[in-house]
Amino acid sequence: MSPAAKAGAALPGLIDRRTPRWRAWLLLLPMVTWLVLFVVAPTAILLVYSFCERDEVGRVLFTFTLDNYRRVFDPVYLWIFARSIYYAGLTTVICIVAGYPVAYCIGRAREEWRQRLLLLVMVPFWTSFLIRTYAWITILKQEGLLNGFLRLFSPGTAGLDLLYTPTAVVIGLVYAYLPFMILPIYGSVEKLDGALIEAAYDLGAGPLRVFSSVIIPLTLPGVAAGTLLVFVPAVGMFAITDLMGGARVPLIGNVIQNQFMQARDWPFGAALGAVFMGLFAATYWVMLRLGAQEEDSVA
Repeated sequence: MSPAAKAGAALPGLIDRRTPRWRAWLLLLPMVTWLVLFVVAPTAILLVYSFCERDEVGRVLFTFTLDNYRRVFDPVYLWIFARSIYYAGLTTVICIVAGYPVAYCIGRAREEWRQRLLLLVMVPFWTSFLIRTYAWITILKQEGLLNGFLRLFSPGTAGLDLLYTPTAVVIGLVYAYLPFMILPIYGSVEKLDGALIEAAYDLGAGPLRVFSSVIIPLTLPGVAAGTLLVFVPAVGMFAITDLMGGARVPLIGNVIQNQFMQARDWPFGAALGAVFMGLFAATYWVMLRLGAQEEDSVA
């Protein structure tokens, strides 16, 4: 058989082997297109703008400069970054402490009750985020529901002045992001093998030892995922700090918003956003490292 005939005979098999791969790429095409248009392209534009300048009327001048990044490391903005990380970290810790017992109870509940309990966790998402935030303003204000209950049970009390304080900001952040901590932990708890817990009890371990040595390590991936889902958006949140903090507790999200909307300094706002993305990447890398170390220790 000639070489041409051999190639023609092998061609159908080659096409059959390659067709599924092309079909897979066609199935991925919508997602890849979406990522390119709404993730890669905006990120590239942000990075380009971060090295530009602006003129007197706020127009972007495409001239290369590092001044925007030098301004980012000004002590004023570094302090705002530190404050944002502190509030986000505090929110994450509170969400873990409050969300872990809820997620564990849901994950270990009977099958017919799990979906109902999960539905209660998801109910707040049925309402607009702004409506829920204004509801908390109504609860926390001086003439609000909370102080009304306090005056009802303790007449003559002055009430709590919580609104437009850092405490109100933390309350709003915890309320907004608590479901994002509960759901990943629930996923880990649901997969938890009950036989391992029973084996630990049979070997003489007490409840605290079982919880710390068996349950926590096995559900740590859910905690790590919830930490990432809560910490990163909490750092950049600006709506809650504006509405419940009265703009008295500016975080990095407020500064970025002001640079784009009020100050019309898009290059500097883009530089702040780029540094914020770097903070997200560092957080993600740390979580991956911690997860890998935990898997090695368990193995």
